[in-house]
Amino acid sequence: MRFFEFQREARGETTRLLLAFAATVVLLVLAVNAALALALGLPGGFGRFSVANYPRYFFEVNTAITLLFVLGGWWVETSRLSEGGGVRLAEQLGARLAQPSGSQDEQRFCNIVDEMAIASNVKRPQAMVVARDHGINAFAAGWDEDDSVVAVTQGALDHLTREELQGLVAHEFSHIGEGDTRLNMRLVGMVFGLEMLYRMGQTLFEPDTRDRRMAAAFIGLAIMAAGWLGWVAGHALQAAVSRQREHLADARAVQWTRSRDGLGGVLRKVWTQQNEGVETRNVGSGVQHMLLVANESGKVAGWFDSHPPLGERIRRIYGRNLGPLPLQREAEPEAPPPATAPAPDAPGWTLV
Repeated sequence: MRFFEFQREARGETTRLLLAFAATVVLLVLAVNAALALALGLPGGFGRFSVANYPRYFFEVNTAITLLFVLGGWWVETSRLSEGGGVRLAEQLGARLAQPSGSQDEQRFCNIVDEMAIASNVKRPQAMVVARDHGINAFAAGWDEDDSVVAVTQGALDHLTREELQGLVAHEFSHIGEGDTRLNMRLVGMVFGLEMLYRMGQTLFEPDTRDRRMAAAFIGLAIMAAGWLGWVAGHALQAAVSRQREHLADARAVQWTRSRDGLGGVLRKVWTQQNEGVETRNVGSGVQHMLLVANESGKVAGWFDSHPPLGERIRRIYGRNLGPLPLQREAEPEAPPPATAPAPDAPGWTLV
């Protein structure tokens, strides 16, 4: 795997997509102004389509309100996601702190987290387990390294070898080290702000208490149309950014573990579970991007998926197409017996 090349490609593509996201917000502002100008001009005929015929500061106020909703929605949603830290968000998704003293698999998981913290030069995150989830999956959460969490499902502990679990944890460490968790929360906030603009138009478009359509319905319909187009574009760009960060995390995992079979084996076993109909517990669409493998259903098209297809990720890791792997975990070598003290009658030394 040419992981350094893939890392450069993923970072460059992410930068371009973030610039496209900013351009989307600018185009949304222009679309809202055009839609409101059209809605205000229609009752008076096409002769009213002149800047001089609109109220003073008409376009400035429209721009300010649009940005207020988008940026205000971004602030509200990111504040909600970051409130309580990564541990609280992980707990909301059903995770608990790992208990190494009570489970050999969780002890192995905690040891791997310690090892990857050294290998990646990333501050050790809290190790957590989603104990009731038998699908193979994992996620990273937290606003920064001081607030970070790596959680794995019980299915990952049950079905993955030590090498595969190491590749899984390395993938999540990349999301923390590269700042993906913070980036994704910001993107979720921006999409939420675009959705708020659509909801404002929807409220204006609804009939009043006497079930009569008012003149505001024209304005509401215009804002709904612009807000919906902006939300679709923002959601598609958010998914595209998430896919690139998944490629980057895959490459990082191979680099840090020096093994393609680690993360590659994880993805191939996930493929097996998907073929058998085993899925991770359903979580909201707002946090699908946090998972190693998303399981959101009912999407319109592939460009709304927050993760690349499994086959594509496996092909990039191995350089060729490979199929699913059986879920059986290989027997791991037993630890050597502890050294014992010499027998009492063993020859020793004496002072002369």
